[in-house]
Amino acid sequence: MARHWIRTLETVLLTAVACTGRSDTGRDVWRTATSLVLTDSVHWVDSLAREPMVVQHPDGALFLAGYGATGPDTTAPPLLWKSDDGGTTWSRVNVGTREDGAMGNSDVDLAVARDGTLYFVAMGFNWETGEGTHIAIGVSHDTGATWTWTSLSQHRFDDRPWVEVAPDGTAHVIWNDGSGVCHAVSTDGGVTWVEKSRVSEHGGSSHLAVGPHGEVAVRITPLSASGNRSDPGVDRIAVSTDRGDSWTAFDAPGERVWGDSWDPDSLIRWVEPIAWDAAGALYSLWSTGAELWLGRSDDRGAHWDTWPVARDDERIEFPYLVGGDAGEVAATWFSGRRDSLRLNLAAIVAPGEGASAPRVLRGVPLTIDTWSRDGRLRDTGGEYAPVVILADRTLGVATPIQNAQEGRAGFSWWHFTAR
Repeated sequence: MARHWIRTLETVLLTAVACTGRSDTGRDVWRTATSLVLTDSVHWVDSLAREPMVVQHPDGALFLAGYGATGPDTTAPPLLWKSDDGGTTWSRVNVGTREDGAMGNSDVDLAVARDGTLYFVAMGFNWETGEGTHIAIGVSHDTGATWTWTSLSQHRFDDRPWVEVAPDGTAHVIWNDGSGVCHAVSTDGGVTWVEKSRVSEHGGSSHLAVGPHGEVAVRITPLSASGNRSDPGVDRIAVSTDRGDSWTAFDAPGERVWGDSWDPDSLIRWVEPIAWDAAGALYSLWSTGAELWLGRSDDRGAHWDTWPVARDDERIEFPYLVGGDAGEVAATWFSGRRDSLRLNLAAIVAPGEGASAPRVLRGVPLTIDTWSRDGRLRDTGGEYAPVVILADRTLGVATPIQNAQEGRAGFSWWHFTAR
C-alpha cells in the first residue's frame, strides 16, 4: 500500500469535474483555448512505476501500470494501481499471483473495451542476460477485482508488447522476438487468444493503434529484441482492415537517423508513436532532434501531410501520442538533457479548411522527480510518458518517481485543462 502522497489543487470545482467526467467546456474547447493549464498534481510514493501506462474505465476509474526498473524476478506479478477519485488517491490492485499466470517485471500496457473489460499485458526481462523471456496478458471483467491470465509467448527475446481494443470488442496484442512482429487476437473478451501470422518478418513492435472502424496500425522500426537485434532500413507503418488477416505496409512519413540505441549522446528511438482520431485519420509523431513533427494520413497510411509542431534549442526525444476527436491528438515529449530535462505536453488540432499549420496548445514543461540510478542526473524513467484524454476532455499524464538519494519511488499524476 502507498505510504505517502502529496497533492496540489487549484480549485475544488476542477477536482469535481475530473472525478465526475462532467464539463461545460464543450466539444470545441481545444479549438478555442489558448493553453493547457496544470490544475492538479499528485505524487504517489509506493513502488517504482517506470514507463507507466494509464487508461480511464467507462465508470470513470483510472488504472495505472508500470514496472520497477531492475527487478530480477521475471515471474513477479506486474504492478497496477487504481484511483476512484480522479487521481487524488491510488490503491494497489491485486492482479493475481505467478501461479495464476500474472508474471512480468518489465514493459507493460493497458487497454479498456467499451464494455469495461480491462486488458493488462506485461513482459518478463532477464536483467543478467539482457533478454526478454515471455509475454502475458491479464483480463478483468469486474473493474479490476479479479483477473484471468494467459501466456501469449515464452520465447527468447520476447519484447515490447502493446494492447488495444477495437470498437467491436476485438482485442489486439503485438510484440516482437527478434524475428519480426507477432500479433494475437481475442474476439471473446480475452477468454481465448489466437496468434495470427506475423505483421512483419523483420523489425520491432514500436507502437500499436486501433481506429474507430477497427483499423489496426502497427509501427515497425529497426530495433527489436530489447536492442539485441537491428534490421536496418525497416521504418514502416503496417495497416490492416480485417483484424490482422492481411497487412499493407507503407514507408513511415518523414526522415529519421537511426543511431546507437544505447548511446546517451545519440537520439534514441524506441517508441515511434502512432494514433487514430475519431474520424479515422492516422497520425505519426517523430523527432528530428531539434524539431518534433506530426504526420496525418487520410487514406490509412498511403499518403501523408506533415508539419513541425514544436522546436527546441535542445534535443527532443521520446515522443508519445494518443488520438481524440476528429482532427485532434495529444502528445508528450522530453526535451533537454540532465539538469535541463523537461517533459512537454500539447493538445494539437490538425489543420482544417483555411489553416496551413496545426493549432498547438502547450502546457507548462514539467520537471519530474526521476533520476539516474546513482541519483546524480535527471532521467526520463523510460522511453516515453503516457498521456490520456479523459472523459471530460481534460488531459492526464503519468510519470515515474525514481529518487534513490531521497528514498522515493512511485509515480506522479498530472492533470491539465485547456483554457
